[in-house]
Amino acid sequence: MAHTSAHVAHTLARHIDEVFGLMGNGNAYFLDALLTSTAANYTAVRHEAGAVVAADAHFRTSGRIAAATTTYGAGFTNTLTALAEAAQAKVPLVLVVGDEPTSGPRPWDVDQIAMASAVGVRTYTVGRVDAAAATVTAVEHALTYRVPVVLAIPYDVATLDIGEIPEVPGPGRPVPLAPATDFVRVLLDRLAGELAEAKRPVLLAGRGAWLAGAEAELGALAEATGALTATTALGRNVFPDAEFDLGVTGGFGAPGAMERIREADVAVVFGASLNQFTMRFGELFDPSTQVWQIDTDDRATNARVGGFVRADAKLAASELVTRLRSDGAQSSGWRETVDTTADRAYEVGREFAEDGRLDPRAAAARLGELLPDDRVVVSDGGHFIAWANMFWEPSAPDRLAMVGTAFQSIGLGWHSVAGAARANQESTIVLTTGDGGGAMALSDLDTAIRSAGGRGIAVVFNDAAYGAEVNLYGLKGLEKSPMLIDEIDFAALATAAGGHGVEVRSLADLDVVEEWTVTPVEDRKFLLLDLRISGAIIAPYQEEVIRVNS
Repeated sequence: MAHTSAHVAHTLARHIDEVFGLMGNGNAYFLDALLTSTAANYTAVRHEAGAVVAADAHFRTSGRIAAATTTYGAGFTNTLTALAEAAQAKVPLVLVVGDEPTSGPRPWDVDQIAMASAVGVRTYTVGRVDAAAATVTAVEHALTYRVPVVLAIPYDVATLDIGEIPEVPGPGRPVPLAPATDFVRVLLDRLAGELAEAKRPVLLAGRGAWLAGAEAELGALAEATGALTATTALGRNVFPDAEFDLGVTGGFGAPGAMERIREADVAVVFGASLNQFTMRFGELFDPSTQVWQIDTDDRATNARVGGFVRADAKLAASELVTRLRSDGAQSSGWRETVDTTADRAYEVGREFAEDGRLDPRAAAARLGELLPDDRVVVSDGGHFIAWANMFWEPSAPDRLAMVGTAFQSIGLGWHSVAGAARANQESTIVLTTGDGGGAMALSDLDTAIRSAGGRGIAVVFNDAAYGAEVNLYGLKGLEKSPMLIDEIDFAALATAAGGHGVEVRSLADLDVVEEWTVTPVEDRKFLLLDLRISGAIIAPYQEEVIRVNS
């Protein structure tokens, strides 16, 4: 015989290896069963939001689903920002929580199902006879629709003995959306014809193309058409041939590369939502560019799209290559005429800004040279997010995760380290955060240091301010005092928590990274670099935002 919580723990552990959480009344029996009688790995966090963020970052940096767990009530409500972020970023995970008794709410209970629904998350509640089945259904729902799911265990059901744990089939896996209808085939014929005639084609890919496993097919299509390639911030280096790639698009893109994209006569977008930032607020493509989008969404996601094909990116790209080859189409040859290295160049700036503090561009560029090649970067939200995107080139889309940007949140950075560290146990985990978000998430500074240890580096861009607010509203003349932060000594905080903190006021201070890198992993501590940067240097993407909001 086994109780309900054990049914959930055992069934979940058959499909998910990593669980992140914080224990309380509502999940105590679930955690006991998980830790004493399954092979799942459990990482304790210090704030409930951290459990969801860690599971989120685990998926973003590996493609493998993870779980989070918290208690009911205040434990659950503490997860809501992280749940909203995962929902908007379309990240699958399962959050196992306690919930009110089936007899009705107690004075301290809240309507958790309604709260989860309000941020776009569905709840499955386990019962006396369906605990295992409900668990499999929750995992299947998360994987099929790429969303977070709440799995709730009512308080009075948690310890009920409900029999032997059954073997439940599943979860089912979603089948790629094939371009099989007559209408879609006609559209692909038309698009193949336009690509065959194009003189300056561009292929743009996003995270959806990566999740579809479309790298080889996109590379073949780029070669067949002679197209230049580019990616969204979440699709970095999904194209296999870097020589002809213009890098990231939107506000993080290099000026020369963005001008080059505007020369395109035909642009095909694979697995990217074309949000306002990727589109540079409508300026990414020239008005004369014919823009096609291929996505599993049921409609085009931007008004700029002139032709929309609903299909899996991998399958659609393969179909296009087949059509072009069978028709004897010739490469445009455009990409061989372009110096993409020159197009991708950024302004680095000098070591110090006019106020005497470090220029963040120079510091980030130097770090791009020093950070280990095997790095996985997790980024908090804030003004500083440009610097990693501009100067720390990731080798693949799952080597750079920006947790918080979908929901425009800050303060999720420290929590992300644990998820990335468990997902990539041989890699260096690098956190990039600002002082505002870094201070907000300090509850899991300990978790980051404990989980990543000598494989972890944190880079804090410390300008003693909420930089985005200063740039957007301070420059308009609004009172700045609410936008400023007393300068926090993050180096001292990291050292106190068991890491090694270093205050960085010059580029020479970054030499510590070289020393750290050559030290054996088991002999070094988590390294925190407290970069005292100038707030006067505004990131290009922020300048675009300022322009639009003005």
